[in-house]
Amino acid sequence: MKVIPIQLTQVSQVRDFVNLAVKYPFDIDLVSGRYTVDAKSLLGIYSLDLSNPLSIVIYSDDTAAFEAELAPYIVQQTVPD
Repeated sequence: MKVIPIQLTQVSQVRDFVNLAVKYPFDIDLVSGRYTVDAKSLLGIYSLDLSNPLSIVIYSDDTAAFEAELAPYIVQQTVPD
């Protein structure tokens, strides 16, 4: 299992993200606060608060190709001083 922070701010990004996620056979969830939805569900993603970064949870050990395609959506987390 791997957790990666991402940001989806535009309708086209959500659509492209779902199209990307459905290409992979493993389970993928999106987490926003206490809510978790299937990352392959367009309606599920729209039920989340997209104004804040989301956490993507990937249930696989072989995620290199998927992570490479995720690059445009990944948010760099900063550590507070």
